[in-house]
Amino acid sequence: MPITANDPKRKTWLDIPSNTDFPIQNIPFGVFLTRDDIVTIGTRIGDYAIDLGALHQLGYFDEIPLTDDIFLQDTLNDFIADGKKTWRLVRNRIADIFDEKNSQLKDNQDHRNTVLFTLDEIEMQLPVQVGDYTDFYSSKEHATNVGTMFRDPDNALLPNWLHIPVGYHGRSSSIIPSGIPVHRPQGQTLPAGASEPVFGPSKLVDFELEMAFITTVGNPLGEPIPIDEAEDYIFGMVLFNDWSARDIQKWEYVPLGPFLAKNFASSISPWIVTLDALEPFRTKSPEPEKELLPYLQTKGKKSFNINLEVAIQPENKEETTISKSNFKYMYWNMSQQLAHHTVNGCPINSGDMMGSGTISGPTPDSYGSMLELSWKGEKPVKLNDGSERKFIQDNDTVIMRGYCEGKDRRIGFGEVSTKLLPVYEPQTKKK
Repeated sequence: MPITANDPKRKTWLDIPSNTDFPIQNIPFGVFLTRDDIVTIGTRIGDYAIDLGALHQLGYFDEIPLTDDIFLQDTLNDFIADGKKTWRLVRNRIADIFDEKNSQLKDNQDHRNTVLFTLDEIEMQLPVQVGDYTDFYSSKEHATNVGTMFRDPDNALLPNWLHIPVGYHGRSSSIIPSGIPVHRPQGQTLPAGASEPVFGPSKLVDFELEMAFITTVGNPLGEPIPIDEAEDYIFGMVLFNDWSARDIQKWEYVPLGPFLAKNFASSISPWIVTLDALEPFRTKSPEPEKELLPYLQTKGKKSFNINLEVAIQPENKEETTISKSNFKYMYWNMSQQLAHHTVNGCPINSGDMMGSGTISGPTPDSYGSMLELSWKGEKPVKLNDGSERKFIQDNDTVIMRGYCEGKDRRIGFGEVSTKLLPVYEPQTKKK
């Protein structure tokens, strides 16, 4: 089935900015609260949010076999479970509805008033109910930097790293959408020179520049997903800030890996950009440095050229861009990650989220964490207001942006913006 929504010549009758992340060729999916306090599934074109539940009730999807309530839910899980054919039919139909040559909705003011919202009239929600969350560790540059800092620089990568997409299972309950603040976590740390741990606030709170992909329902228990079919089970992608407390992590991660240092919060951009929308921006992954086992061998272009940026904004100050990276640097691609995740028969479900791991590029200005940008705090990062950062301070806001750009279009993810608040202080009850 062709992806007609991607036609670069297509224009919309909506008035949208020329440099928007969300042209008519994007058509992402999300969940938002409307001005009438109704939660609905929607899409976005330019600076307009579009109520797909209302569009469906008004008959605009009649030719597509959809249940009556498919867009009247508070998550995308059921829609994602309908599969790739349905996603493509719906995206193509939305593109047709808002095409400048189609007057069906354009000339119906009552319908337009019902389905169109400006961004200040809505509140974005978490787009999926995340049942399971897995975080990979798939940037060779990041893994090498961390291994150099904390182990032997001559053997920065552990022996298994070039053979498998290393990962761990995270905590889905603390995944939040952009705009929700995060409190500085507390936990055990081992001060320098001490033999016993202490309890208190993390002093080394960090961001991790990642992307995540969301899956549809896949394999039954015991049945692997072949690598050449993996993309059929990937609905789309979001920006992903996987917050980290480096001092807590250093004390706790041996022998079972990250725990409290990672599960206090992970922030995502609220619009899921489909793999179909990203199709024009495919690129090759880095060449494997070791011969891979057959179940991890891929053919063709399995990565995407997605420009990524990170900025820090101190409270009431201007933001400073501190890193520019790209998703294409990832050594292990999404198909390899999903094939490896399921090769032992582990089933995936609709709404599961898979984090890429920190995305670092080959140069110091493309590193994906403060740990690397400040090199363990030895090289403080200077901000536009004259201040410096070794790690994230209270009331700083971390902003991540991502977009693909070609000669005839730009497809973006918007941003994920999260403020770090001080340690949570319980409110005392009045007597």
